[in-house]
Amino acid sequence: MPHSLRRLVLCGCLMASGGCGEIWNNPYPTAENGENVLHSAFTERPKHLDPARSYTEDEFAFITQIYRPPLQYHYLKRPYELIPDAAVAVPRPVFHDANGKRLPDDAPAEVIAESVYTLTLKPGQRYQPHPAFALDAAGAPRYLALDRAALASKFRISDFPETGTREVRAEDYRYQIKRLAHPAVHSPIFGMMAEKIVGLKELGNALAAAQRENPEVWLDLDAFPLEGVTVSDAQTLTIRVKGRYPQFAYWLAMPFFAPMPREADRFFSQPGMAEKNLSLDWWPVGSGPYLLAENDPNRRMTLVRNPYYQGETYPCEGEAGDAEAGLLADCGKPLPLIERAVYTREKESLPFWNKFLQGYYDFSGIASENFDQAVSLGASGNAALSAAMREKGIRLLTSVRPSTFYLGANLDDPVLGGLSESAAKLRQALGIALDQEEFISIFLNGRGIPGMGPLPPGIFGFDTGKAGMNPYVYDWADEKPRRKSIAEAKRLLAEAGWPHGRHAQTGAPLILTLETTAGGMGSKANMDWLARQFRKIDVQLVVSATDFNRFQDKIRKSAAQLFYLGWNADYPDPENFFFLLHGPENQQNGGENKVNYQNPAFDRLFQRMKAMDNTPERQALIAEMTRLLQHDAPWIAMFHPKAYTLTHGWLKNRKPSEVGNNTLKYLRLDAALRARQIRDWNPPRRWPLALFAACAALLIWPAYRLYRQREGATAVATGHNRKWRKQE
Repeated sequence: MPHSLRRLVLCGCLMASGGCGEIWNNPYPTAENGENVLHSAFTERPKHLDPARSYTEDEFAFITQIYRPPLQYHYLKRPYELIPDAAVAVPRPVFHDANGKRLPDDAPAEVIAESVYTLTLKPGQRYQPHPAFALDAAGAPRYLALDRAALASKFRISDFPETGTREVRAEDYRYQIKRLAHPAVHSPIFGMMAEKIVGLKELGNALAAAQRENPEVWLDLDAFPLEGVTVSDAQTLTIRVKGRYPQFAYWLAMPFFAPMPREADRFFSQPGMAEKNLSLDWWPVGSGPYLLAENDPNRRMTLVRNPYYQGETYPCEGEAGDAEAGLLADCGKPLPLIERAVYTREKESLPFWNKFLQGYYDFSGIASENFDQAVSLGASGNAALSAAMREKGIRLLTSVRPSTFYLGANLDDPVLGGLSESAAKLRQALGIALDQEEFISIFLNGRGIPGMGPLPPGIFGFDTGKAGMNPYVYDWADEKPRRKSIAEAKRLLAEAGWPHGRHAQTGAPLILTLETTAGGMGSKANMDWLARQFRKIDVQLVVSATDFNRFQDKIRKSAAQLFYLGWNADYPDPENFFFLLHGPENQQNGGENKVNYQNPAFDRLFQRMKAMDNTPERQALIAEMTRLLQHDAPWIAMFHPKAYTLTHGWLKNRKPSEVGNNTLKYLRLDAALRARQIRDWNPPRRWPLALFAACAALLIWPAYRLYRQREGATAVATGHNRKWRKQE
């Protein structure tokens, strides 16, 4: 047998027995097996990683692990509780009147001119290693005077070989607040904060003027004063806020108020940096538990532990049931517990799902197409894991998100609008007809609860039982709310002046138009279902589909009659939901009141409620506001979505947190168990290799026989030639 042929046959035999290099489907390097590395995925590439600009969940998933604002939310307690992060304590505001005189803590909101927040930082906090802090032998910044030639070989932060660090100072928090006003940063919260923080609006005007005068020059923010933010020493910062605004403490738990070192801003401002994506938008510089080591948003993002992060430990208390669930087992251990986190981009849900089932991702959501494979719903509607998931040791975590989705009615519309009793009855009738329980069952796989008012569970003021029920849409029967009958909806419609869906005087049919976009709530199945709901009470629905920009433009111009929208909480306070229906926030003023609801009674209650602490008095005001909204029905139908997450048994301490985002530091891995189960779940399938070897042999054997025949014939001919020569 020729040497090459023998090698092929031998390799086929070895492949069939698992040799010749075993074939594995593990997408990660073999060297990582058993390491303390979390594996997850992301679908949408982050656009902004600058904490002054970022304002989406996809981006917060990364930057909240990197930056350390003054406050954070307790990981385990519910309702959500603010606790210190970089600060020593949660600050209590001190109130002053217009003359600067200090007021008592219970002073009425109308006499409070300013609320003063004093933040004291924990000592010893340091920034991640970064070239912006690197110094030369003389103590000067090593990478500050770079030109384009020096940047020719620099494409990522790791291309700068030398790094440094320094301690976090109070002035870094002031610097970041100033960045909110920078015209080139385009912070999404500047407009609102300019009305709250003393002097921030004036700073924005000054910075805009300076940039217009010298657009190519880096603006040194230290050269511009900010009246409302003062630094008394390296660890103490004072922020003055206009009026009484208790929700400001929640903003102090967001990355917008994390520290930003001046050195980093100056480093990335050098000519040629932005052209190579060397910027704060691409490479964050924080003092939090992790740093961004790899940024390839089309493929992979990698976070590694910040070696200078210290001083925080795992919580030792939570809510009822946490100890039994093992969520207190790591009490007092230094954070973070995971050394590295690798996030791989998955554009489609199916590969993400399959890799999760193989153990290559540590947790996963549940797409609609995979819901039945993962979850079974009992007769009561309660979700439970399927047998296949339980066999793998997978756990199901559920929570109601602090979100509200609603079908809004434009109250400036001549048909649906107004606050008259007949207009309210028309909208109430539509609310009864739109069976939200059915919608949630069909389109959300049961992952949601019908909304009785704007507030979702977990937000102060949300009420349960009969007290929280919407009495204009539901009756209380058998100790639970029951949707009113279609006959009741038709009665209300007739009292509104539309008997049998026709105008009482003209006989014209009631035709309503829903503005929507392609996909999502605008899908054909959704719209067909919605049209059927309206037909139950003889109302005709016309769907006007358009692109998102045109959709938004119609809402801004109050040209939309009906539309679906949603709101995710910025912070867990009722003000963050009720302001969506505050009169001055209407579309004429460019606010978030998309339905143009303007009820003076509601607005008066809102002004009182928003400035209050969480007390029984505030609860009573919220109940009164909710009753007004239930009667007026500017939001015709609502639901609050549920989040379903699957987690492998080797991932510990995972608890749904719909407000706090800096949760990676609390998670722990049993890497040995993961490696063992991945090996058991993904054994190499050798039979295709054996089949390949057999097929190869069958294909090669005829050629080999022909080769032997030719070799034999050549040998005979050679022998005859030799014999003939000998005879000669």
